[in-house]
Amino acid sequence: MAITTEKRTYEEALTWLREHGFDILEAPGTRNRVFLKKISVSAAIEKAEDGGTRLFAKPGIQIGSEISRLVDKGYQKFLKTTKTEVPATADHLQALHQFSEELREATGETSLYNQSLGTVSDRYTYDRVENRDLPEAQRPQRAWEGKKKSGRKPA
Repeated sequence: MAITTEKRTYEEALTWLREHGFDILEAPGTRNRVFLKKISVSAAIEKAEDGGTRLFAKPGIQIGSEISRLVDKGYQKFLKTTKTEVPATADHLQALHQFSEELREATGETSLYNQSLGTVSDRYTYDRVENRDLPEAQRPQRAWEGKKKSGRKPA
C-alpha cells in the first residue's frame, strides 16, 4: 500500500531546510529561486506555479563553482562537471544520498524504493552497451573484439 506524503509549499520547505542546517542562498537576478548547500552537496529549488517546490538543479557534489552530475560507468561512479571528472568516493555518495533524502522530506516528495537503497546516478554509460543503438557499421571497435571485417575477400 502506498503511503501518501503531504506536499509542502515553497515557504514551508524553506523553513524546514533552514531548521535542518541547510545553507540557503538567493539566486542572483531571480525571484523565488534558491541554492541549497549542506555538507559538500548543492542543489537549487524554485517556487512552482502551484505554490509548491520545483527542483531547478539536481543535487550534486559541489566542485569549484559547479554542481557535479553523478555518472555511472559500470565499474565506477564519477562526479562530472563541464571542466573535470573525478571518481566518486563512498563519502561523496553517502553525502549525496543523505542530502537527497532530506530534500525530498523537506518538499514532501515521495521517496521511491530504489532511491532509498542508495545513490541513483544521473547517467549510466556502461562501456559494453555504449553506442549499441548505432547501426553496426558505425559502432566503434571495442578492445575485446577482433578486427572488423571489410566485406572484401582476401587476395
